[in-house]
Amino acid sequence: METYFITGIGTEVGKTIASAIVTEALEADYWKPIQAGDLDHSDTHKVKEMVSNQKTIFHPNSFALETPMSPHAAAEIDGVEIAAEKINEPKTENDLVIEGAGGLLVPINDTQTIADIIKPHHKVILVSRYYLGSINHTLLTAEALKSRGLNCIGVIFNGEKTPSSEEIILKMTGLPTLLHIDQEENFDRETVKRYAKKLREALKAES
Repeated sequence: METYFITGIGTEVGKTIASAIVTEALEADYWKPIQAGDLDHSDTHKVKEMVSNQKTIFHPNSFALETPMSPHAAAEIDGVEIAAEKINEPKTENDLVIEGAGGLLVPINDTQTIADIIKPHHKVILVSRYYLGSINHTLLTAEALKSRGLNCIGVIFNGEKTPSSEEIILKMTGLPTLLHIDQEENFDRETVKRYAKKLREALKAES
C-alpha cells in the first residue's frame, strides 16, 4: 500500500480538489491531519462530497482547530499544542491520501512545519496554480522537498494554463506533470471521476 501526501505552493491553490481526485483515482483512504477553521464544512467534508467510490474511508483529523489561521496561531488561540510527534498516521490496509494545510513550510508550532509531518516513504504530489510569483513559489517548494530528502513524484497544475511557466518549472525541477486541472464551473462527483481516470494512468506510469 502507498501513502500520497498532497502539498501546495501556498493556500487556495487547489490541494483539496487535487486530494479528491487522487483519492478517487486510487479509491484510497483520505486523511487531513490538521484542520484549521470551517469545522462544519471542512476539507474532509468537501472531499466526501466529491468522491463517489464506496471503498474510501475518511479518517478523523488529529487536530481540529476552531480558528481559520495558520495552525501554530490557531492552536495557540485554541489552547492546543501541536507537534509532529503527536500526529499518528491512521492504520489502513488501503492506499492513503494525506492532505497538508497551506504550503509546505506553514508552521505547526515554534520549530516545526507541515514538512515535518511528511515521512520519507510518502509519495509527495505538489499542487501548483498560476499567479504572479507562482514560479518562484513552486521552485522553492520543490527545492525544500528535495533538500529534506522527500520524494516528490510530480506536479498537478490547477487552473489557468500557462505553458511557458509550466515548462520552466518542469525543466528546473525535473518533475513530471501528473495532471492539469482546468478551470471548471464546479467540481461535482462526475467531474472528479473524469479527472481521476486521467490521473490513474499517470500514476500507473509513475509507479
